[in-house]
Amino acid sequence: MLLGTLGIRKTVVVGGIALLALVAMSLPGEAGVKPGDFITPDNAAQVKDLVSPGVFYKVQHGMTMKIVPTLRVDWPPPYKDATEKYSSQVQLSKDHRTVVGYVAGQPFPLIDANDPDVATKVIWNNVWRPIQSDDYDLRYFDCDTVYTGYNKPFFEVAYGQLGHYAGYDLVGRTEVEPLPVDPDFKTTNRLWLFLLGPELAPQDARGTSLLRYRYGDPAHGDDTWTWQTGSRRLRRLNESINSSATGAQTWDPDHYSGFNPKTEQYNYKFLGEKEMLATVDAEHSPEIRCATDGGASACPERWQMRHVYIVTAEPRRSVNNAAALDSKTVIYMDSEMWFEPYIDTYDRRGELFRNHIYWLAYRDRPVPDAKVAIYPFKREFVVGACSTDVQSTEATMCYLPGIETPERECWYINMGAVDKAFFTTEAMVKMSEVGHM
Repeated sequence: MLLGTLGIRKTVVVGGIALLALVAMSLPGEAGVKPGDFITPDNAAQVKDLVSPGVFYKVQHGMTMKIVPTLRVDWPPPYKDATEKYSSQVQLSKDHRTVVGYVAGQPFPLIDANDPDVATKVIWNNVWRPIQSDDYDLRYFDCDTVYTGYNKPFFEVAYGQLGHYAGYDLVGRTEVEPLPVDPDFKTTNRLWLFLLGPELAPQDARGTSLLRYRYGDPAHGDDTWTWQTGSRRLRRLNESINSSATGAQTWDPDHYSGFNPKTEQYNYKFLGEKEMLATVDAEHSPEIRCATDGGASACPERWQMRHVYIVTAEPRRSVNNAAALDSKTVIYMDSEMWFEPYIDTYDRRGELFRNHIYWLAYRDRPVPDAKVAIYPFKREFVVGACSTDVQSTEATMCYLPGIETPERECWYINMGAVDKAFFTTEAMVKMSEVGHM
């Protein structure tokens, strides 16, 4: 099924892998854009059918777009090599929920819209995506929480600054030893480790951090802990907290990096594939605070037409996910970079609740003047991310690298910048107590 367009079958190459795709063709009279167009709230109707409802809300409320030609995005060569080496042995489990035989690279490079399991395969490609496969450490970034509105003056409701957004993958490693699987996986069954923190601002939250483990066992939910400076206590969180935003901001852990909850706890449905607008080659790093929506996005920024897979995710409430906050998440997945440029979530009444946008840059370094984080090939970097509650108009816009932070290179991906020892409760407590790196 294709949403809003007609299509033709065509073989294309994605990341060096042949893929049979349904390429969209514009309908006569359909609203559209061309390179050189500049989109504002006044001509927002031009993009209504080319973005998600949540992104269209953002444009209506002041976010602007510079339309540029479509750019080809290649995978990092080590990831591409791993896909060619291992993907043929990967399949879904008997219950069609879990991957079997996965080692590294993309598990399902051949995406067929007629495959009854296409939605689940798209999501597992999202889990093992090429943006990072081994480790990453985003050092120092900051976020503004505001209320959005067309030409609304910037008024900062809350400001946050954090020391690390870091992760370590035990499976699917392609660039840093141990390759391709950390031997610890056989002992602990942990797929990946994640740490956010310590908070450096605001002062009353300084030292707060969050630690999360994901497991290979489909029945084993995520383990999540937080260290809270005020009570000076290490607290283990209920898994449902990961879908909820806390404090004066709109982000929740399940959407820090696109769609990121426990994969087997959702049912997936393939809605189709379509040519849509996204930012995969951002012009700015650090990003530019948008002057026409109260600082609730990055604008003006470059948007281009992309081939996108559209999948819905609904929590399996009767099995293992009764407390999930959202009734449905609509995931818009770029078919080349395999990262979602945006997602929309819907509340229990079925109404649009939150929109999340991720602005990505495609280059060989996260910032033009990098001296350490430089790669022999181009890769994608998330340089800005915004979560907007469309029902309250509250939005939290994060800058990666930050606007007011001392670290300028920001992203260290697949460089061995962090190891497993960084992701322990003991390390989290020690780091959070001193309130710095």
